[in-house]
Amino acid sequence: MTQIVVVTSGKGGVGKTTTSASFATGLAMRGKKTAVIDFDVGLRNLDLILGVERRVVYDFINVIQDGVKLTQALIKDKQHENLFILAASQTRDKEALTQDGVKRVLDELAEMGFDYIVCDSPAGIETGAMMAMHYADAAVVVTNPEVSSVRDSDRILGMLSSKTQRAIDGREPVKEHLLITRYNPNRVEGGQMLSLGDIHEILRTPLIGVIPESEAVLQASNQGVPAILMKGSNVAEAYLDVVGRFLGEERPMRFIEAEKQGFFKRWFGR
Repeated sequence: MTQIVVVTSGKGGVGKTTTSASFATGLAMRGKKTAVIDFDVGLRNLDLILGVERRVVYDFINVIQDGVKLTQALIKDKQHENLFILAASQTRDKEALTQDGVKRVLDELAEMGFDYIVCDSPAGIETGAMMAMHYADAAVVVTNPEVSSVRDSDRILGMLSSKTQRAIDGREPVKEHLLITRYNPNRVEGGQMLSLGDIHEILRTPLIGVIPESEAVLQASNQGVPAILMKGSNVAEAYLDVVGRFLGEERPMRFIEAEKQGFFKRWFGR
């Protein structure tokens, strides 16, 4: 049975599209037939991060509004045969998204035998974000360890529990997962970032992973590859852990402890 997963956040710039690309790629690496849809109409970035921007001929809005077949718009990833991308439009308005149109695309993907549909949501609570979360079965709520980001994530959690189709139907609620990105335990120890305990105290949502602050994310974006494919990096390992936990595996939470300075580093201050 197809599961729809929305990757969402209240605040922009927290690593949501990076997460969508890595999460969808990770599911495909595990043999799950996965489609990832960019809901950020007018500001598409998912195709860039996945390195398929030159292969976009038709987009999500073309399928909804212009009679283009879904099979024409889906882009098959060259590295992972189980991964398919549906890009957003750069030229249309978010109002071009319709609830009926989104449902039709999701239903058709389910009929095509996809195990997972990952919806890369725009930030906030405007039309695109509401459309991305409306039919979700599960949500990955992405936040940074800072007060404004966590506060905005709390608002998104409220939307997930009240505005989705599951909430309207009175069914089992959307399964919520919290993902903390750009986490630097040394800065947490210095009081510059919220701790995991602080964030849990505010959001009370199960933690699916912690992505460390790293230049590997920018390097991956510039190379047009998902961060999960940056072999040997802490970021890639952290995203692999997230996918494993989502699929029900028990994995220890890594990259959350401050680095201990050795004697010479403390003595010479470097």
